[in-house]
Amino acid sequence: MLCYICLTYTCLFDLIVSYPSNYPIDFSRQMYSDQREHPLPDVPFLTDLTPQQKALKVKETGPWNQLTKEEKLALYRISFCQSYKEMKAGSGSEWKTIVGGVLYFLAVTGLYLWWQRVYVYGPVPHTLSPEWIEVQTQRMIDMRTNPVTGMSSKWDYANNQWKK
Repeated sequence: MLCYICLTYTCLFDLIVSYPSNYPIDFSRQMYSDQREHPLPDVPFLTDLTPQQKALKVKETGPWNQLTKEEKLALYRISFCQSYKEMKAGSGSEWKTIVGGVLYFLAVTGLYLWWQRVYVYGPVPHTLSPEWIEVQTQRMIDMRTNPVTGMSSKWDYANNQWKK
């Protein structure tokens, strides 16, 4: 059985040692996977054991207080690729994913706005040109529109300029 590639060097080394590149993949059988949601995989991490690992598995059947800390760790690594702490640690580059996602979103938004400006909106109306606005303002002053609080109330008709 082929296991999923783990992120730790120990697991990668075990993967290279345990599974040769021409190992047949049978997807109808159970496979190993490290997931926090499913803490106990269907099969152990290592299935093809070395003679040292086989001797350690035999020693495992005896009393555990006779096993050293290194032997217990080796037994753990036979069954599991990563510990919970290693699974939860992350790779340290999550910020790159977030920055990339934000930049991608900004790029898509920019392209969308450019597309709208080029293909959706028509040309800018001539009524928004500075010359037209100046003529329209002068026309409103000449017509004395809204003389109480509007534009005409701010124009000095005696001096032909804006009130100060």
